[in-house]
Amino acid sequence: MTFEHVLVVGAGQMGGGIAQVVAASGRRVSLYDPYPGAVERGLAAIEKSLTRLAEKGGADPAETMARVFTAAALVPADLMIEAITEEAAAKEELFRRADEVMPPAAILASNTSSIPITSLAAVTGRPERVIGMHFFNPVPVLRLVEVIRAVQTSDETAAAIVQLARDLGKEPAEARDFPGFISNRILMPFINEAAYALMEGVGDAEAIDVVAKLGFAHPMGPLALADLIGLDTCVAIMEVLQRGLGNPKYAPCPLLRQYVQAGRLGRKSGRGFYSYG
Repeated sequence: MTFEHVLVVGAGQMGGGIAQVVAASGRRVSLYDPYPGAVERGLAAIEKSLTRLAEKGGADPAETMARVFTAAALVPADLMIEAITEEAAAKEELFRRADEVMPPAAILASNTSSIPITSLAAVTGRPERVIGMHFFNPVPVLRLVEVIRAVQTSDETAAAIVQLARDLGKEPAEARDFPGFISNRILMPFINEAAYALMEGVGDAEAIDVVAKLGFAHPMGPLALADLIGLDTCVAIMEVLQRGLGNPKYAPCPLLRQYVQAGRLGRKSGRGFYSYG
């Protein structure tokens, strides 16, 4: 499968980044988001990102942008990559609708970081053609794509998505469909424990992050990374881990919950563990 036309649903930070790398690979992209102004903001972010890359020797932004088209609704394509809010009900509804619109041979992929792929596959009439394709932020920069097979996913579908990830210049890592997959099963407890360390006064945010950066050779500390991901997203993923694995150790730190209740969601709201101008 060559996936000449890809529908990306969700024009936020992740969806826009996915649309960018798919278009940069020479494929046609339709970008759809039902929220007013979301696609326009997504296109502006893509162009800004491409311009920065061009200044470092990347391709002409206009050439890549010419392959990105706006869509007013779900449109038929060879592949759908979903990048909407991290809510199971919303994703399941989208997959039901996409199953009706997409050609029978099309693959339906989710960029979810925690929602079970098996449950998304189950609401469609093509469960063997449903798969997880979890990109990492910022999508144009980070090379990893976590490929998650549902119980129903066929070998053919998995092989096609692994090859597509490589065609996009990414490194695929295959994971089983367990809560949090590989990445967030490891990352989210790390972030959660950092939040506990802050809440309990073990160290301030800067000290906690500098320990991770200089002591563990991480490019970013866990609290700064949580701000980048979004504290609401971190809480949602921890809740999926707690429900799916049935272990109270995965319960979100109370400080994380409190910040989310206060609207301190991280970079996207201007304040999380840190303030952003």
